[in-house]
Order: sequence, then structure tokens, then C-alpha cells
Amino acid sequence: MLSYYSSLSAEVYDLDKPIGKSFGDVEFYRERLAGNEGRILEPATGTGRLLVPLLEDGLHIDGFDSSPEMLDICRVHCKERGLHPKLFEADMETFRIDVEYDAIILPAGTFQLLAGREQAIKALKNFRKHLAPGGRLLVDLYVPQGFEVDRPRTRTWQTKAGEVITLESKTVEVDWIKQYSVSHNRYEKWQGGKLIQTELERFPMRWYGVEEFKLLLGSQGFEDIIVSSNYEYGQYPKNAQHAVTFEAIAHI
Repeated sequence: MLSYYSSLSAEVYDLDKPIGKSFGDVEFYRERLAGNEGRILEPATGTGRLLVPLLEDGLHIDGFDSSPEMLDICRVHCKERGLHPKLFEADMETFRIDVEYDAIILPAGTFQLLAGREQAIKALKNFRKHLAPGGRLLVDLYVPQGFEVDRPRTRTWQTKAGEVITLESKTVEVDWIKQYSVSHNRYEKWQGGKLIQTELERFPMRWYGVEEFKLLLGSQGFEDIIVSSNYEYGQYPKNAQHAVTFEAIAHI
């Protein structure tokens, strides 16, 4: 299996979630970061869906991603708009940069791509290390909505060049004890009825309970934790279908 977010996967992500597309998070992060004059970091920045609008607002944001294909697309979007952020290839658990950030943001459940608990803890330690005293960590998480194991789901997109990309995705593993799922994704690109490119992807995803994640943040040196739901600041979750955002302060 290829790593997630290789070339076809990155292309589909950009088609499906273009720059500025919001799930409520663009406006929410805009509000939470308004007036921030220091530097901000977005791990797993992807193709720049959120990064670019915040840069256009005048915020100073760096971004990194483990996928060079995603970063290439992000660089194109930034260049087209005359934006010049610092972008680099790295992993959440191991990135190193000689900067103390005022805020680190992880929208849209990207933190849940760390399927192992030790991976997640290592990443939180690393975020804490790169935050200035009193700096903020903002993380979006989602609660699983039920799994239909081995039942494929298919979606289709058309590129600007007239090609067709199909995605067949199916959940192949769910571990309710260790709280993760694994999906297998098959991407195919077609032109004139002929298959011209294909890509396989193993896609893991971890989930957390609300109070569980608060405890995890506290154990890694974060405090003053605020939980928001459906991008309404301070609204404790009542609906499992809504995104849950955690905002925490790096302990001095």
C-alpha cells in the first residue's frame, strides 16, 4: 500500500476541498486567531484549504505536511495569490524548527491520522515544545458515526483536463478497544474510457472521547482547556455528528 495523500489522493483532496471551502472551521479559526501578531503553525496543512484564507487575512502562518504531493499543490495555490509562507515536509511527531509559535492549529480531524496512541502522545509533546509559553493549541476531532466493514463506497470527480477520477473506499478493520479504524482506498484516473493511473492507499483513523482527550492534553502540559462543538466557541458537545474543537494553553 502507498502512503496516504500520494499524487491521485492529493489531486482528489484539492478537487473535493478547494481553497477556502469551509465546514464552519475557516470562520471559526479566523475569529479565534484574529489579532494574532505572532507566528502560527498548521501541521498537515495539505493543499492549503485553510492556510491560504488565513494568510490572505494577514496572519503569519507556516505549514508542513508529510505528503510532498500535497505541498506541491499548496505551493502552486500560494504562488498564484502572491503568498510566500514557509512550507516544509515533515511529520507531526518528529518535525523540528527553531521557532516558538503563538499558536498551532489542526483543523478537520487531521490529528486523528495518528492512529497509534504513542504517535499521538509524541506529537503532542512536539507541539508543546514548539509553542511559546502561553501559546495555544487548537485541535478539531470527530466522533465515529458507525462503520460498514467491507462495504465499498464510490465517488467520482472530473478534472479541469476532462479526466475522471474515481475513488472506491471501504472500511476493512475496526478496533473498538484501541479506538481506530482502517480503510482501503483505490483511486483510478480515466481518460477517454482508458485507465491511465491508479493508486492504492491504506488510511487509518483514530478517535477519542471528549473527556479522554482533555485528560490527554493535560498530561502533556496543556491547561485552561476549552471545548467547543460545531464551531460554536465554548459550546460543550451535544451532537456526535458535530466537530469538537479543543483549545488549550501551553503551560508556562
